[in-house]
Amino acid sequence: MSVVYRCPNCKTNKSRFNLIQQVVIPVKKDPNTGEVLQQFTNEALDPFHLPYTGPNLRVQCGICGSIGEERTFSAFGAMNMR
Repeated sequence: MSVVYRCPNCKTNKSRFNLIQQVVIPVKKDPNTGEVLQQFTNEALDPFHLPYTGPNLRVQCGICGSIGEERTFSAFGAMNMR
């Protein structure tokens, strides 16, 4: 599905964007060395590890570099079409 974007920061860009796909890797790290001690899956997290609930896609303006959620860029683009 095509979605119209417009940058909410520079307010002029309607055509140049970078789509950033986020890949979540839940890990447990050693607090002193930073070494990864354990890697989890989202289905098998330990009791004190919350699952990631953020967006899987973020958008960066190709003009000013502002980064935000896709819904922010698409909502601003929809306002421009009215």
